[in-house]
Amino acid sequence: MKFLSVAVYGVALAASTASAFLPSSGNTKNAATAFRPVNRIVGDHLAMSDANGDVNGVATNGSSNDVEFDLLGLPARPGRSIKVAIAGGGVGGLTTALCMLKKGFDVTVYEKTAAFARFGGPIQFASNALSVLKEIDDDLFDRVMEKFTYTGTRTCGIKDGLRADGSFRMTGDSLAYLWDPETPADWFVKFPLKECADLYGLPYTGVINRPDLQEILIDECKKIKPDFIQNGNPVETYENKGKGQGVDVKLADGTIVDADVLVGSDGIWSAVRAKMYGEEIKKSSKNLKKRQGCTYSGYTVFAGETVIKTPDYYETGYKVYIGPQRYFVTSDVGDGRIQWYAFFALPPGSKKAPSGWGGSVRDEQADPEENLVEYIKSLHEGWTDEVMTVLDATPPESVEQRDLYDRPPELLRSWADGNVVCIGDAVHPMMPNLGQGGCQAIEDAYVLSETLAATKTTAKIEDSLQEFYKKRIIRVSIVQFLSRLASDLIINAFDTPWSPHDNLGKSWKSYLTFFWKPLLQYAIFPAQFAYLYSFHPTGRMDEISEKLESRWKVEHFKTAEEAFERVEKEGQKAAGPSFFEKATV
Repeated sequence: MKFLSVAVYGVALAASTASAFLPSSGNTKNAATAFRPVNRIVGDHLAMSDANGDVNGVATNGSSNDVEFDLLGLPARPGRSIKVAIAGGGVGGLTTALCMLKKGFDVTVYEKTAAFARFGGPIQFASNALSVLKEIDDDLFDRVMEKFTYTGTRTCGIKDGLRADGSFRMTGDSLAYLWDPETPADWFVKFPLKECADLYGLPYTGVINRPDLQEILIDECKKIKPDFIQNGNPVETYENKGKGQGVDVKLADGTIVDADVLVGSDGIWSAVRAKMYGEEIKKSSKNLKKRQGCTYSGYTVFAGETVIKTPDYYETGYKVYIGPQRYFVTSDVGDGRIQWYAFFALPPGSKKAPSGWGGSVRDEQADPEENLVEYIKSLHEGWTDEVMTVLDATPPESVEQRDLYDRPPELLRSWADGNVVCIGDAVHPMMPNLGQGGCQAIEDAYVLSETLAATKTTAKIEDSLQEFYKKRIIRVSIVQFLSRLASDLIINAFDTPWSPHDNLGKSWKSYLTFFWKPLLQYAIFPAQFAYLYSFHPTGRMDEISEKLESRWKVEHFKTAEEAFERVEKEGQKAAGPSFFEKATV
């Protein structure tokens, strides 16, 4: 009740004294600025200060309890805007900026790249993230949907990397193949993505090109604050100034800017997290299994993109081909394109392909003469022709690689330090198997913004950031665990499933994989996706989802056929580097 009474008193005081601050003559704009009052808390009292910070109207005894805290306002609440600095202009940082700008916060994003450029691959948005985008802003959601490619409306699941017959045929995943050798065993398990989205009445999972998403977010932010982002001058470190006193943010050029809150959204090799947890940025152990507090997952991944019309192109969203010690993923990413990922259990630093991932410029190939497609094919010897067909259609110069690192959940350390907080990959990077990395960053952005919007004075900011951590840690930890478990199971516990009709799967892992099938299909996967989609602040959106899917089908077919025709005439072209490139200025 204290803050309610303080706020009411503040309104009354401002109204009763407004005339005292109006200039009688001269430059109205300058005078109004010079005498603009600011509501503050001094100890337990409400006071006003002028533009010079001098407190008026309250007698204080000079004790240490008389620390000044500002009232934080919203469009419908008295007080000044909360000032937020965001480190990093990726998906999480830009979504946070938009969410906070729409609430009336004073937001500035500090991004390391000198300029944004149209480079990058697709990013998956599951149903939970789409619900958050809709809740943040209707226009944002509509613009994302215009660029969206649905995968969750079509068949998605796990295929047998050795037994799939190479024709991309659509078959069932029945157990009848056990007694009937004529029953196809191409599909091992199918994912209930559509069914779980329908459970909550949500839009279906899909992908959007990262450059398209970034352009949309930047444009929506600029509508509110045209100069919200500063490029080429990233956050290097920070110093907390104490409870309610904000934070000094040091930028790469040595500039110090002050803010009420610093949000670290600067990726897995975060400078903000390095300061918070006492890490050294990108410092690696000698065996490369540890890097800035992150652990090597045990897997490296190659990725490529091609335009190809497979027989199942319009019927499948994404497929995971499983086999001994590796798996191969393909996904429709729109405009006739198939993006693929090849995961291998290799030591860290097994560098073959260039990398343009994670906001870096595409670097050089280890051996410029090596055909990377042929190398990856050699690691899939004996696998289905479906994998080989996709690889053969891929320009070798488009192949990229990165070692996969993640972090254990921070159950014993908060994501917040005073007036500073980390979100997204900066504090909970996760394996890409569930496509939830970006989704969880978007959830972070929404929850953090809602929490800070309810904060009425700078004295409560530190408590609000700890409250945000407590709200998010359990859910994020579960998603991190599920993402890592998916990789570990496929690589370490899965193999070609046992079948009585051939000798392709005879190891103990093959028998284990076979017995996993009904449990995965009828219990684990439905529970997993139902949990992932359970965060949906919009509530049900049934009619919107149906209309969007119907409209998308027409556009998807049109753009895909145009791409297939173009490639038939002109041939394949290599895709650009992932994410965004560091432009020269």
